Amino acid sequence: MVPTAPSAVPRLPPYQIRAVDDVTRLRLAWDMPTMHPRTQGWTRTEYARLIETTILRSGDKVELLGGHLCVSERQNSPHATAIALGQEALQKALGPGWSVRVQLPIALDDESEPEPDLAVVSGGPRDYSADHPSRPALVIEIADWSLTLDRERKGSLYARARLPEYWIVNLVGRALEVYRDAGPDPAALYGWAYRSVQTLGANQHVTPLAVPSTAIPVADLLP
Repeated sequence: MVPTAPSAVPRLPPYQIRAVDDVTRLRLAWDMPTMHPRTQGWTRTEYARLIETTILRSGDKVELLGGHLCVSERQNSPHATAIALGQEALQKALGPGWSVRVQLPIALDDESEPEPDLAVVSGGPRDYSADHPSRPALVIEIADWSLTLDRERKGSLYARARLPEYWIVNLVGRALEVYRDAGPDPAALYGWAYRSVQTLGANQHVTPLAVPSTAIPVADLLP
């Protein structure tokens, strides 16, 4: 997943050449009618318009993060497996009153609409028929090559939104990174970061803040 400024030609590594085509097509379709270069980031309202007018197609893997359109490649098998394992483990642990959303939008703020691999929200699916949830109790990203982006960009965004808990399933290190206690941090990308960071191995357990009575084996989250 690589952020691209709306007024700049995307610069992506060769294995993401499809993303260049997608974002270039999007940028030209959006900017050419006005002939004015964009100098500011995208908003959620503009992002919704891109979807409604089908400039963004259903197959495009795009998220709005801090005003930038971020494009990702398709999941590999370990990533997809970790999503399924995480969904299963969370549903067993959380019980009634909670829903586990899989790669669905979060209305984080006016310039961000991420689609985390997993998000735990209160209530059921119909509670969010009018708008996406904005304050999930827990968000989880599955990371291999996206580890830096998930730690720095998404981590700072989730902290800025005061989300209480953020997990990264680190497929490279075969560990779970647990982020809590969001607070201001001038060194962070969006001015906020999590002040508590814990790395748990496969032989350990994790207890979600939302359900302190349960413990999930980290091994259940790893493919």
